[in-house]
Amino acid sequence: MGLADGRVVIVTGAGRGLGRSHALAFAAEGAKVVVNDLGVGLDGHPGPDSPAARVVAEIEALGGEAVAHGGDVATAEGAASLIDCAVSGFGRLDTLVNNAGFLRDRMLVNLDEDDWDAVVRVHLKGHFLPLKHAAAWWRAEAGAGRRTAARVVNTSSGAGLSGSVGQGNYSAAKAGILGLTLVSAAELGRYGVQVNAIAPAARTRMTERTFAEAMAAPEEGGFDAMAPENVSPLVVWLGSDASAGVTGRVFEAEGGRITVMEGWRPGPSADRGARLSPSEAGEAAAKLLATAQPPRPAYGAR
Repeated sequence: MGLADGRVVIVTGAGRGLGRSHALAFAAEGAKVVVNDLGVGLDGHPGPDSPAARVVAEIEALGGEAVAHGGDVATAEGAASLIDCAVSGFGRLDTLVNNAGFLRDRMLVNLDEDDWDAVVRVHLKGHFLPLKHAAAWWRAEAGAGRRTAARVVNTSSGAGLSGSVGQGNYSAAKAGILGLTLVSAAELGRYGVQVNAIAPAARTRMTERTFAEAMAAPEEGGFDAMAPENVSPLVVWLGSDASAGVTGRVFEAEGGRITVMEGWRPGPSADRGARLSPSEAGEAAAKLLATAQPPRPAYGAR
């Protein structure tokens, strides 16, 4: 019996990198997997073929069950067909892993509106629409009196937690995913749905160029801390019955390290009980900042 035995799992952007690793890991734990991948390049433009079928073949070669889905999850039609693919193919849906995305890196002064829109669309809208359609199915199941132990794992990033120089569009989208995670966890719990997010660090097409030195594989066969397979065990656990009671949480995952992020918590505060002048507000803020924890620097900041 695997940790995900009998569960039906959707993984978006599962043709390569982290998504492929997640799909294989779920299958190894007994899940039936819908492998979604549009088959686009690193910049979001269509490639010559989709890798989803290749991942399905890998899973089947290992004795698992999987189907490929090539729709665009950042469209209502594509997201709806994704949920239907799971339900019509396997009879149900238990876990949704939102992972699809790409990069178009530029400094803000050089960032075109089209590049902003494209990255925000695939990451943020590509999380929202599959989640919306999956939630509607789970709500209907709960309304019909059928037990639901659904799981959603969203994919944010250290760029969403701290910012990343040259990635204003990506950082904003990944920060938005954190907000979406918190809201959906609060709204969907009544239907038996748990929603969490990860902020992974791993070697993928999106990171191996931008952070080439940090993402390089070890030369002497030592522990490959940046292998995407290191992140997937946490995703499988979050996507399984074993994570019962865990929702609205954000985890950093890198190599063998897992960190529970504690988010925006109130720090030092002062209240005079009256309106402040600008000078008084500045004086109060300066005193509070002197005792506050400094923010984590943005990736790439000097």
